[in-house]
This record gives sequence, structure tokens and C-alpha cells, in this order.
Amino acid sequence: MNDFDCVIHGAEVFVGQSLARCDVGVRNGKVAALAERIDGGHSRFDGSGKWLLPGGVDAHCHIDQPPNPGSAARGAQMADDFESGSRSAAFGGTTTLIAFAPQFKGQSLRDALQVYHARATGRSFIDYGFHMIVSDPTDDVLQHEIPALVEEGYTSIKIYLTYEALRLSDRQVLEVLDASNGCGMLTMVHAENLDCILWLTDRLERQGKTAPRYHAESRPMLVEREATFRAVALAELVGAPILIVHVSGREAIDVIAEARARGLPIVAETCPQYLFLSSDDLHTEDGAKCMCSPPPRAKENAPFVWRGLQSGALSLVSSDHAPYRFDESGKLKYGPRASFRFIANGIPGLETRMPLLFSEGVMAGRLSLAEFVELCCTAPARIYGLLPHKGQIAVGADADFALWDPTRKTVINNALLHHNVDYTPYAGMQVTGWPTQVWVRGELVCNDGVLKGALGHGQFLRRGKHGVPMRANA
Repeated sequence: MNDFDCVIHGAEVFVGQSLARCDVGVRNGKVAALAERIDGGHSRFDGSGKWLLPGGVDAHCHIDQPPNPGSAARGAQMADDFESGSRSAAFGGTTTLIAFAPQFKGQSLRDALQVYHARATGRSFIDYGFHMIVSDPTDDVLQHEIPALVEEGYTSIKIYLTYEALRLSDRQVLEVLDASNGCGMLTMVHAENLDCILWLTDRLERQGKTAPRYHAESRPMLVEREATFRAVALAELVGAPILIVHVSGREAIDVIAEARARGLPIVAETCPQYLFLSSDDLHTEDGAKCMCSPPPRAKENAPFVWRGLQSGALSLVSSDHAPYRFDESGKLKYGPRASFRFIANGIPGLETRMPLLFSEGVMAGRLSLAEFVELCCTAPARIYGLLPHKGQIAVGADADFALWDPTRKTVINNALLHHNVDYTPYAGMQVTGWPTQVWVRGELVCNDGVLKGALGHGQFLRRGKHGVPMRANA
């Protein structure tokens, strides 16, 4: 039976751990055949001279989050909803995203999920899932909601050690870790020390140091290192796996590497901003465009992050896409001279995540192609319970592909991108390699810069339990 819905022929296909010349046959949204030659197909695509890679999985995206009334930058609006965010992701080779459904104080997790489903349903070009942000771990949340939601396919939560509206005490962290570990849920941790940050921020403001450049001084590596060490220690006490998000530099990486060397089930992600931006970018007139937390570090830090990816101390690369326009709706909500304390944290990056890492990782010789696919596709799918359907090209897996031209030279500029943000922090950077066609469950979404997908084709994903080994070196 060879009546395939779609056949991609002539490409070098990433199967197993390397490229192989083969054709791919798709039926009913799944990979139905991998063979030297496949004839037929209702639609056929010539991949000659290109590489067919698994669709990317971006497991850390903030999209259309309602503003937190307790945040310092309250009222700032995210620029991307699920339509523009998923469109942007697809053009960058990402076919699955996992976004955050935030619980606010006094709200149940189910209420938070209901709000977020209403924002996403029928609005995505690509498949998507949710992490829950827990800011109010009541007894009902811990004892009833978390176990019930795991059974319904919500298998990860995120907690914060910083931000006044979100920060949990150490006791609350222990209780959340205990509850999540008991039912097979993975806890993600934003590790920065809030009290240190507030003390430094108050001192800087008293000195009149309020420009965006001082955001980095209010959040030095030490506050990330301390909170990372504390998160690891609390998880070790409970015996729970954790994932440290957006690790920015050497000091936190050293803590994570040491914990993993002792066999603790600790995994960690980093983001392109810690490879391609630096604290120097905060010193410009438009420095607020590069403000995120943790902040970009000094230029000499980037090699340590690359080394963390190469050594396995860092297990995946996500965008931490947090899209705010550089106007009064977003970054400039409190005016162009507002203290860094009141500038919305976050930068756009959904579309540029994979091209940046492909170019400066694979094509520059810092990463093998297998490492790139692992970091951007397979590891996030495994860790967040999406394998075997996502993150790989294999018979029976979802037909999520990106066809890459490995020789294409592209200078990144905002007009090229498909988000709803009015800038990109990576403007002017030249990259080698870019996805030209992208499929989600066999449907062509992007074709040579033209949107082909149907809005609402993206489906909500109920995920299995996490894939973090209970010994890090297992």
C-alpha cells in the first residue's frame, strides 16, 4: 500500500543519529515509510540538496499570558498571541511549543488552565502543550489538583525563586516538590535569589542607577548560583527531579554539573540569549530590548555555555520567548526613562532559536548535527513526555519535519520574521542555514517564506510523564 498523502524525496534525512539519503512517506499525519525510493504520493516535494530534520520542540515559551497584577511591570502586554507566536515558531523550524498557563494568587490551577485553553484553542498553526506556573500552592493544589492534572496529561509545573508576585518560600518549594514527585510530575525552577535582587535594586536606585544596563548589576551570577544551589539541595532533600530553566552562565552550570556528577536527577536548559547576547547589549540606547532574567552576561561567558551544551551539563535549548513591543504597550509601559525595575522582562526568540544554533553550533563546528537535533528536538520531547510522537523522524512518529537548506545565508532582521514584536535582539546577525519548508503532522505549514498552514491545525497535546532518569548519569 503506497497511497501516501505526502512524499518527500531526494533529501538527506536525519534518522537515528545521522543523515541518510532516503524518501519519506506520510499517511494520516504520521511517518508511514522510510525507504530508498517511494513512488506516488498525493503531493511530492523535492528535497535535493537539503536536510530533512525533525520539527523543533520549544519547551519554554510565554505566549499571550495575561499580565500578573502583582508584577513590577504590571500592565505590560505580550505582543504575541497563539496565532502570531505559532506562525513565527513554524517559520523557524519549530513544530511543537509548550507555553505557560500562570496561576495567580487565589486562583485554582483548573481555572488558570481554562483561561489559557480559551486563549489557545483554534488559534495555533502548530501543536502545543502547557506547563502550569504555580504561585499559590494551597493544600487543594498540592493534594488534589496536581495529582489529578497529571492523569489528564499536564505533567510539568514551573515555580519561581524570584519575582515578588510568584516567589515561593523554601518550605513551599519543598511541598511542591514532594507533591509533584509523588505523582510523576516534573518541576521546573526559575533560580534567582529575590531578596538579593531587591537589595541590589534598592541600592542602585538610591544611587540614581536606573538605566537598563543596571538590570545586569541587580542580577549578578552570584544570585543565580545561590538559587541554583538551593534548588538542587531542596530537590535532593525530597528526592525529586527538577529542571533548571534558562541557565545563563558558568557559575550555575558548575553547580548543575556537580549535582549531575553525583547522579542527581537534575537537568537544565539554556537559551540563545546566553550564547549570542552580552551585557554590552544593555548599555545601548535601546538596552531595554535585551532585558531578560537572568540577564545576558559578559562576553567571555558564552564559551562556558557552549561548553555546557557540549558536555551534557545543559540538556536542551529553549527560546524563553517573552514578546514585548518596544512601545507603551510593552517595554515602555512606564515611559522611556523608567527604572529598569519597571521594564517588562523578556525578549522574542521563537523563530530565531533554531537557525542561530544551527548556524553557530553545527555549521561553525561547535556542535554535531546529532547534538543539535538532541538539544532542540529530541531532548525536550523526551523530557516533557512527548516521545515517541515528537522530536524524531521514525515510522509511527508524527510527520513533523523541517527541510533545511544548509547553505542558505541569511541576515536576520525584523522584517524577515513573523512574530508580532517590533524588533529582534539578533538584528544584523548573519546565519548559515534556514528551514525552507515545514510540516506539522503531514500538513505543509511554510513553503519558501509563504504561509500555507491552516489556523487551528495545531492541536493541544496531552503529555506522558517526564523522561528524566532518576539518576542523571543513567
